[in-house]
Amino acid sequence: MNENTTTSARSSADAAGGPPRRLVNATAPVARALAGRRWMPVWGVIRHRGRKSGTAYETPIAVVPTKDAAIVMIGLPWGAKTNWARNVIAAGGASLRWKGRDVELVQPRIVDAAEAERLAKGPFRPVLKRFPAAIVFVRA
Repeated sequence: MNENTTTSARSSADAAGGPPRRLVNATAPVARALAGRRWMPVWGVIRHRGRKSGTAYETPIAVVPTKDAAIVMIGLPWGAKTNWARNVIAAGGASLRWKGRDVELVQPRIVDAAEAERLAKGPFRPVLKRFPAAIVFVRA
């Protein structure tokens, strides 16, 4: 199994309003090292396969706490066209390493900023206003 670690930093992402590429590149090694650890509740690692290549990927992401424990939400600062998001939509789910545990996620769907804001816990709502979209899953 060929596993790759990806970040979704693309030059077009900067133009789309996502985080600055330099910031992403500077923090990526830290995110990869800490994501999915029991004591790191915001960062996780989503495991998915390329929709065309079938290649296995592990992508560090930030999990947004939601009001409903059955729902897992991940902000999409680069929008719904992010490759890993397209991969999990095509596959119908993914595996998430989060808080030191593996969680199977199903029924992925893209939501706009307004719906993401409604689903998120209070302190995280202002952050989601700045993202064009989020992806929401149901825990299997």
